[in-house]
Amino acid sequence: MSSYEHIVYEKERGRARVVLNRPERHNAISGRTSREIHDALWAADADDEVHAVVVKGNGPSFCSGADLRGYEEYPRRSGRGGTRHIDDDCWQIEAGQRLNIAAFEMHKPVIAQVHGHCLALGTVIALFCDMVICADDARIGFPPARDLGALPSNMWLYHVGPQWAKRLTMTGDTISGEEAAILGFAMKSVPAHLLEAEVEGLLDRLARIDHHLLSANKRIVNLGLELMGARTLQRLAAENDARAHLAPGTRAYYERVQQLGVTRAFKERDAAFGDGRARVRGPEVRDAKGRLVDG
Repeated sequence: MSSYEHIVYEKERGRARVVLNRPERHNAISGRTSREIHDALWAADADDEVHAVVVKGNGPSFCSGADLRGYEEYPRRSGRGGTRHIDDDCWQIEAGQRLNIAAFEMHKPVIAQVHGHCLALGTVIALFCDMVICADDARIGFPPARDLGALPSNMWLYHVGPQWAKRLTMTGDTISGEEAAILGFAMKSVPAHLLEAEVEGLLDRLARIDHHLLSANKRIVNLGLELMGARTLQRLAAENDARAHLAPGTRAYYERVQQLGVTRAFKERDAAFGDGRARVRGPEVRDAKGRLVDG
């Protein structure tokens, strides 16, 4: 694809930048956006002038998740032929996975530069990248796990470990960028005003290395992850998400969306969780409205 509608593709000084460019939607991901990210990443991988890639977001957020506009009319996945059978659901989830996993499968290193909201599908994009660098005040989590189903792709286990993967994906609570670095979701976090310079500085260093060597060192680590089941787990995550779509709580969510619309249904769901935050260090003391306070 030579031109893009939802992203900006830039190339200079040994790097490619894939910039999500729907700032008015906090870079919510539509099917077109996923295809454009996929195509741009593979274009960079095939370009001998590119040594490494950064995926980032224009505007106030990295990515707020999937673009759910239209869910009021079509709240369930339509499957291959407009049916709602579980295998059709798996088929469609896996089709999305094949687009989203490009950063993991391509040969050259990919850095996720995370600021603002990194929610739901935004976390999928980030965790398939090789390194995540985020702003201290970024907000990271998977709120749709509260009632929309299970995670359709899942690299949380390999980055934050089983206990925190469960804690965050079971509740949909969010953590800050600084906390994400403590857990291992991110390689590191920095003050927001230094984020761009931090990432570009790393890209400068990667640009000095033969991209064939970068590829060799990336791929041996990723093959290690595959030996630990990371690639197979993605297939299982699709099956598990399709199963979770049959849960009574998920069906009730779809009904609320049809009655109230997406925005009101989300606000109703999230109100019960206060500020929706987890705390990585120290006790989770909350006020009467469920907001974290210093304990």
